[in-house]
Amino acid sequence: MRKKVDERIRTLIENGVKQRHRSMFVIIGDKSRDQIVNLHYMQSKAVVKSRPTVLWCYKDKLELSSHKKKRQKQIKKLMQRGLLDPEKVDPFQLFLETGGLTHCLYKDSERILGNTFGMCVLQDFEALTPNLLARTIETVEGGGLIVLLLRSLSSLTSLCTMVMDVHERFRTESHSEAAGRFNERFLLSLASCRACVVMDDELNVLPISSHIRSITAVPVKEVIYGRTVLIELEAAINLRHSSNQFSTLDSEGLSEAERDLKDLKEQLCDDFPVGPLIKKCSTLDQGKAVITFLDAILDKTLRSTVALLAARGRGKSAALGIAIAGAIAAGYSNVFVTAPSPENLKTLFEFVCKGFNAIEYKEHIDYDIVRSSNPDLRKPIVRINIYRQHRQTIQYMEPHEHEKLSQVELLVIDEAAAIPLPVVRSLLGPYLVFLSSTVNGYEGTGRSLSLKLLHQLEQQSHMPAKGVEGSAHGRLFKKIELSESIRYAPGDPIESWLNGLLCLDVMNSIPHINRLPPPNECDLYYVNRDTLFSYHKESEIFLQRMMALYVSSHYKNSPNDLQLMADAPAHHLFVLLGPVDESKNQLPDILCVIQVCLEGQISRRSVLKSFSEGHQPSGDQIPWKFSEQFRDAVFPSLSGVRIVRIATHPSAMRLGYGSTAVELLTRYYEGQLTTFSEIDVEDTVETPEVRVTEAAKKVSLLEENIKPKMNLPPLLVHLRERQPEKLNYIGVSFGLTLDLFRFWRKHKFAPFYVSQNANAVTGEHTCMVLKPLHSEDIEVNESDEWGFFGPFYRDFKQRFFWLLVQHKLQRMDYKLLMSVLDPKINFKELDPRQDNSDKFLKSLTGVFSANDILRLKDYTNGLIEHYAILDLVPRLAHLYFQEKLPVTLSYVQAAVLLYLGMLGQDISCIQEQMKLEADRIFVLFRKVMTKLTDYLYEISSEEIKTAPPRLKERAFEPHNISLDEDLNDAAEQVEEGMKTKMEGLLNAELLQQYAIVDKNADLEKALQSGGGKIAAGGVISVKSSKSKIDKPPKHKERHQSGKKRNKDHTYKGSMAVSIEIHQSIKIALLLLLCGLVIIFSSSSVLAAEEIVALPPLRAKLHDLLEQCAQFLTAQCGATFNAIMHNRKEDVEPSDECCMRLIVAGPTCHRRFVEVTLPSLFQVMNQSDAMRQGVRLWDHCINVAIKFKIRNVLPPKSLQ
Repeated sequence: MRKKVDERIRTLIENGVKQRHRSMFVIIGDKSRDQIVNLHYMQSKAVVKSRPTVLWCYKDKLELSSHKKKRQKQIKKLMQRGLLDPEKVDPFQLFLETGGLTHCLYKDSERILGNTFGMCVLQDFEALTPNLLARTIETVEGGGLIVLLLRSLSSLTSLCTMVMDVHERFRTESHSEAAGRFNERFLLSLASCRACVVMDDELNVLPISSHIRSITAVPVKEVIYGRTVLIELEAAINLRHSSNQFSTLDSEGLSEAERDLKDLKEQLCDDFPVGPLIKKCSTLDQGKAVITFLDAILDKTLRSTVALLAARGRGKSAALGIAIAGAIAAGYSNVFVTAPSPENLKTLFEFVCKGFNAIEYKEHIDYDIVRSSNPDLRKPIVRINIYRQHRQTIQYMEPHEHEKLSQVELLVIDEAAAIPLPVVRSLLGPYLVFLSSTVNGYEGTGRSLSLKLLHQLEQQSHMPAKGVEGSAHGRLFKKIELSESIRYAPGDPIESWLNGLLCLDVMNSIPHINRLPPPNECDLYYVNRDTLFSYHKESEIFLQRMMALYVSSHYKNSPNDLQLMADAPAHHLFVLLGPVDESKNQLPDILCVIQVCLEGQISRRSVLKSFSEGHQPSGDQIPWKFSEQFRDAVFPSLSGVRIVRIATHPSAMRLGYGSTAVELLTRYYEGQLTTFSEIDVEDTVETPEVRVTEAAKKVSLLEENIKPKMNLPPLLVHLRERQPEKLNYIGVSFGLTLDLFRFWRKHKFAPFYVSQNANAVTGEHTCMVLKPLHSEDIEVNESDEWGFFGPFYRDFKQRFFWLLVQHKLQRMDYKLLMSVLDPKINFKELDPRQDNSDKFLKSLTGVFSANDILRLKDYTNGLIEHYAILDLVPRLAHLYFQEKLPVTLSYVQAAVLLYLGMLGQDISCIQEQMKLEADRIFVLFRKVMTKLTDYLYEISSEEIKTAPPRLKERAFEPHNISLDEDLNDAAEQVEEGMKTKMEGLLNAELLQQYAIVDKNADLEKALQSGGGKIAAGGVISVKSSKSKIDKPPKHKERHQSGKKRNKDHTYKGSMAVSIEIHQSIKIALLLLLCGLVIIFSSSSVLAAEEIVALPPLRAKLHDLLEQCAQFLTAQCGATFNAIMHNRKEDVEPSDECCMRLIVAGPTCHRRFVEVTLPSLFQVMNQSDAMRQGVRLWDHCINVAIKFKIRNVLPPKSLQ
């Protein structure tokens, strides 16, 4: 039976094609699928191009095959069953055979991002979510159709009570009834959308679309001899809408933006490659974006990051594709493109090819296209090889394959909002980066990208460049925003309807607050959700403002959050308002919004079933996680509330309003803000909700009229007027950051869970904190500040401690780790010696040995390096953070102990994390070890003294010979030795060598020469020619050498004293010089003041010189003191040596070599050890070379 289609439907389709606006049709009935053919036929007749492509989205069952052969098999089965007349042609089958049909599961809807279709069909309404609704509708181009199929519905009111698939996740054991507030608001919003028609499966328009009655054709543009004229001016209301579009046209029929774009193209027409590429731009915004991209490309410094932000349908992917073609023309060899899926890059690669055509590149001659061979994909382009100038490549890569970016010159990230934030961070590097993102909270990570990553990049661009070019600092960052739509014309009614329904464009809804009231004057109000989602004008404004605070304050937003707020039975909303003036009929300013969820009251049977099966139902996050962590079956039965979100007005952040809201909420659930006497018993009984289904009369579908509810309860209820639920705790689950943790910690919330793996979206670890409330139902220890939660909190701290030991969380910031661990570092008010409990360490048994304590003591005294005690640091850290060592440390000292002892980090990592120099870290570490060692030495001094000796003790026994007998024997031996020696000296043969030969002639001659008289002295000289008898040659040589020395030098003291001084000086100098060479052998490149400033070297040097000085003083006595010619009477010799070498500062080594050593060698010049002096001076020269000292001359005796 043929039936004439309502002319208003055809007019709506044609108007959308003329104005490049989208239209929406909601078809109710079992045969709604068959009307898609008619709508597609009318659309094909209205457009002046090829048949519109169709996107068909479904849940799991399509009811028609997406494969041609399978469809033929289905037709054959229908013919065999007699359900198909072969003589009659099925229009729907012809529609399927024509092609251009794309099927997509709702769970695979990410594949269609970046694609454009002429029609979108949505079936299985119960599986739709706000995210899916926005994602699919935004793929339709201007003049396209959105068709929503509602099968098996007897009336529109049944849509409000329809059980949605997402409601399964909203239900909990104690809250099982999900409301249909979102569907009700969705249904009411259809009546306000002037481009939407609700009809049955016979294309009869329903009363809810009464606005379509007055629809008329809009004016069309006809081009005659280059001029644009308007014809068919009809309907004053439509004329008013159309005049807004053409009122600013010039003589050529161009608007101001179109004129600016034309002028821009004419100015750049002669510039290559900018001129040919800019001609492919459709709007002025897109043209400016392409110019910005090309400026960064032609700069060729690879230091720029350009971010392109816009809503859907603004031409982001097209602009990126044109820019890539410009990069190839500029000579870039390696260009990588990434997106959530290669199917998202259909538009991008399409415009890359259009850009190639603009610069006269030919396919198969200048470039080749490579498509994916993955059977799960639809053969998308994954690679383009270019051969025009040289070998160039445009390659697709998966977002997680950042290791392939070693040779990249240009990286393009399309749909960055759909990629997890940590993955996007890993993709950034020292190369040119272009990225595009959808804003307005459309994607789950859109706000995370804009608020975190882009803000960080913008801050880094203002920092001075450090390091090599292309590092993170000193990079150029540019942000571009597109506002003019390309996919459809401006003023699209579907876009306005979708933004209002899903609260996508709410940033302009934040009102400016002229005066901020003091936080203590603000009150917390309960928000009635029935009134909030009733689609009344005032409630819609209030809802838009609440969502604006969510979007501006929170990082993870998506349209699905709106459905959670509306339908979840356990969720409640609170707002913090300033003093309300009831005389002014206006909505108050929202300072803070809190969304909470009631949890708990889970039966023991469900808990035990979960333990046995290892499965946790959805909802009740804190009870299930708590029971999983501690295997506790009692806690889930308690009732509590979880703060889902808390958002503060952008003008009121960090001013105390969030803290005030949390305090008021805590007092409210503790019953401090209201009493039972203030609330009537009748008010506590909840009245059954009056929904749209009950308001509508039981009439047929064609007579059913849907209107907003009347007589609604107040939107805002003061907490004094509402009875709170009886709760045992308040909990929060959030992404762990330092600011958020400190905020909740300030309000007495304590953690009980920190995830070991970071969140895939934000890169943050999930943290759950809890605060017990005062309740008479739970028996608690009054001395424990955490109440029933105290034992669990201490258990968590132990578990978190051992997670740190296993290096599971070592990538977290040390401030955050210290805040979560919350160690006790102040023991000033506690005397551990008077504490008789087993809390503190009292003995070293089984923990440390006496040798370990001695090693620690030597390190604190600077005798050994820190490497010698690294094996003890982990044990010390474990004991300290378990509060076994009551030693007071500063916050930074405890952090150093945490890094070295528990996380096993090296000094370089600590420098990077704590922003401290290595010397400062060593000083802090030595102070920590000194404090811990002092405590351990104090408690273990007795154990160290009673340590078993290393050598076996000898037992002394009395001799068999008495002391007198032993002395007599020794005396006899000495006497015999002396007697034998004297007999040898009086040997006649030895004395004969001194005999004088008698020569009378010489004697007489000597007397005659004296006149015959003897001299007054009685001595005369007679020359003797007699020499020593059998004189050995060696005696002669020794005598001659000694005589020669006696001519050159004179002794200043006795020979015995000189030999003793020489031996003492030789030994002391050898010790001194060897010690200096050992100490400073590894530090010769340092300045002298830096050397002596190092505590270990200073201590070693001081001890060595003091020992040498004491040894010289004891051995040499006054001779050594005479060397110190400039010392004062009150200065000891050892102190003088230390003063010369250490206190002298930069010239300490020069003073030692040029003053002290030459003075010592002056004494050696008097000895007979010249060779030893030369050898010692060689050591001195080596020391001078080590210290890079010039003009060092040896003593004159050694030259």
